[in-house]
Amino acid sequence: MQAKKRYFILFSASACLGLLLYLGGVQISERTPGGGGGGGGGNRRVAEPRWPGFIERLQPFLTDRTVNQDNIPTSPRDKRDAVSGIYKGRMCRMDSCFDFALCKKNGFKVFVYPQEKGEKISESYQNILASISDSRFYTSDPRQACLFVLHLDTLDRDQLSPQYVHNLKAKIQNLNLWNDGRNHLIFNLYSGTWPNYTEDLGFDIGQAMLAKASISTENFRPNFDVSIPLFSKDHPRTGGERGYLKYNSIPPFRKYMLVFKGKRYLTGIGSDTRNALYHVHNSEDVVLLTTCKHGKDWQKHKDGRCDRDNAEYEK
Repeated sequence: MQAKKRYFILFSASACLGLLLYLGGVQISERTPGGGGGGGGGNRRVAEPRWPGFIERLQPFLTDRTVNQDNIPTSPRDKRDAVSGIYKGRMCRMDSCFDFALCKKNGFKVFVYPQEKGEKISESYQNILASISDSRFYTSDPRQACLFVLHLDTLDRDQLSPQYVHNLKAKIQNLNLWNDGRNHLIFNLYSGTWPNYTEDLGFDIGQAMLAKASISTENFRPNFDVSIPLFSKDHPRTGGERGYLKYNSIPPFRKYMLVFKGKRYLTGIGSDTRNALYHVHNSEDVVLLTTCKHGKDWQKHKDGRCDRDNAEYEK
């Protein structure tokens, strides 16, 4: 008799579980995460949408920030990111992560957070903030703003850099207007550290747009992020000495068409591209200068062009 009761309870539990899985439209599967993006290790069990109706039935319980049905993750990496909590930000587009209602009432206005006492800001980031504050788009009232720019310096996220800002994650999360980064624009020039230079900023940007230099196509979100050039830390705010650009001339006359000065990575990420720059350098209107002096052991990888390149770079 006791055995029959046990079998009956087991059968009932199995039936209930099967019914819940069917009504919920959830299929349980095992996955071993691969490299990059997801983080963590070992086997994980995740719930995957089984058919579209599953999202529709959950709609009354979802917030307005939840990804819509068209953005259901499909690739293995997207599914890993969905589990790790960064899927929503990775799939951001203007129609899903930007609130246009803030712009309709007062037009395009940009609010720059006031600088906190004792918070260090690099000269480059001060120039960026000053350019925004001096523009006609600036507003000192966050209630009038359509776009928000942090006072926290996010330009250099290399942990070995003296300009690296510590505890940035906690500082950003404590901002009252952060709202998971919605309608925010974050600037970044450097991320990660030598020799890998990963694109990890050390904090979750959420739904914020990213204006970043050297951003990979894998992480770039089209029509949402902004790819910017990697400019020098001592780059003048107003463009340097006058005279090279003749105003009111179209197209403008410039002495130089293309200029680049930086390190030539002899090995690793970026080495193929920078090693090929000398092909288009002509010392006249196209000036591309690189130095091999990068890292403590650069001489071990020194090639036949290093002496000449270093000399040109120093000039």
